[in-house]
Amino acid sequence: MKCKSLLAAALLCLSMATAAAAPPPAQPTVQAPPEVAEREPSLDERIDAVVRPVADTVSRAIFSSVRVGGPDEAPVRFPLIVAWLILGGLVTTFYFRFINIRGFRHGLDLIRGKYADPNSAGEVSHFQALTSAVSGTVGLGNIAGVAVAITIGGPGATFWMILAGLLGMSTKFAECSLGVIYRLEKPDGTVSGGPMYYLRRGIAENYPRLAAVGMVLAVVVALCTMAGAIGAGAMFQANQAYSQLANVSGSLLEGRGWLFGLVYATLAGLVVVGGISRIGVVTAKLVPGMALIYIIGALGVIALNLPQLPGAFMTILDGAFTAQGVQGGVIGALIQGFRRAAFSNEAGLGSAPIAHAAVRTREPMTEGFVALWEPFIDTVVICTMTALVIIITNQHAVGGADGVELTSNAFATVGAWTPYLLTVVVLLFAFSTTITWGYYGAKAASFLAKESKTVLYGFKFFYLAMVVVGCTMNLGSIVDLADGLMFIMAIPNLIGVYLLLPVLKRKLADYQARLASGEIRPSGG
Repeated sequence: MKCKSLLAAALLCLSMATAAAAPPPAQPTVQAPPEVAEREPSLDERIDAVVRPVADTVSRAIFSSVRVGGPDEAPVRFPLIVAWLILGGLVTTFYFRFINIRGFRHGLDLIRGKYADPNSAGEVSHFQALTSAVSGTVGLGNIAGVAVAITIGGPGATFWMILAGLLGMSTKFAECSLGVIYRLEKPDGTVSGGPMYYLRRGIAENYPRLAAVGMVLAVVVALCTMAGAIGAGAMFQANQAYSQLANVSGSLLEGRGWLFGLVYATLAGLVVVGGISRIGVVTAKLVPGMALIYIIGALGVIALNLPQLPGAFMTILDGAFTAQGVQGGVIGALIQGFRRAAFSNEAGLGSAPIAHAAVRTREPMTEGFVALWEPFIDTVVICTMTALVIIITNQHAVGGADGVELTSNAFATVGAWTPYLLTVVVLLFAFSTTITWGYYGAKAASFLAKESKTVLYGFKFFYLAMVVVGCTMNLGSIVDLADGLMFIMAIPNLIGVYLLLPVLKRKLADYQARLASGEIRPSGG
């Protein structure tokens, strides 16, 4: 009896152990709510998924590169579009016998209003045309892009950046002169100009058999200008301005991108809707002001590190021709410097002639002399200031930062308040780029619509709506696509410039002869 009791107890324990080891019985499957099981992609994610393959294809095509050196594990490649832009600078510099140097003083006289004629056709003064165009090029690239160039190409990239900026002065001279020569002057006193017009009108006039080709090139430029305006001018600039301000303000602006976008778009709209006349008035005050703030800030950093200044220049020169420790050596430094300059001053893209075409003048060649100052201000002055601040504070060697953060760290070495100053500069740079590219895109749209004012203003309001979208949605693929399309402009634009170089040479010789003879005199002279 006792054995049976023990056996029964053993069987009971075994059954309990088996039950504990066995998997639990299957439960009815309960589907989790859709938001728990799998999150629905947001609207911007869906848009990004559709546009990304197209953006990547365009970017690979326009930014394709060739290998120019380096080992197999780290080859050095040169972007073809950068080579195309630099070639434009070399051709125009030699063709016009270093007009970037010879015409520098005369350009300053024109900017100062020494030869101004208020009765001439046009909408803005030489100075206002220059500041309008500069506001379209001076942007985040002058702060973040230079830092990236130095991080990758070393301090020596600064030397090649300056050289490329000097070459770009000649390109601007050529394309902006053409912008005025072939501009369209309307009965209401407004004017329209830019690559669309000299590609269509200039090529048809001088090469009748290529008139159809010129029209096709003009349409390509117009479409790319519109896309570049929306992506790079509206969405990207507003997004970066919001991000920079949000970083400084902490949680104050968190989740309020739409509010910032509305305020930003409203302020931009007050300028953009008024056309080039209002843009010229605003940028005539905004551009010198924001450039002065940045230059004074940079000079302050340099002054506090003055003993290191000679060493900084030697580091730049040494890096330009030895570039030890830089991927690709001297070639790598050269590529980064040329790339930064080409992307910064936009010489050869054809965007600046749209603003310069609105100048008030009877002499088209005068605006070429004014325009050559644009790459000098953008690249030789402002970009170089950024480079010196980074190099003189040795932040490029410290590491751990890139882009705007690297520049911000360099400024912060002299005081914790300086990043706030940099934030103000970034906001002003972004805003100025937004208002000018709004004008560029609207003029391109009106060209395609046969100068329709309805289309002109319709594009402006759509552009302002995209400013708000840029602050509230992460549409990186659209910005990348627009960026690629914007640089496509350089291909048809420079083809047109090359074809029309003989026209420019004749007009330049005539202008300089009349200037030397005294036929063209200073105002009141």
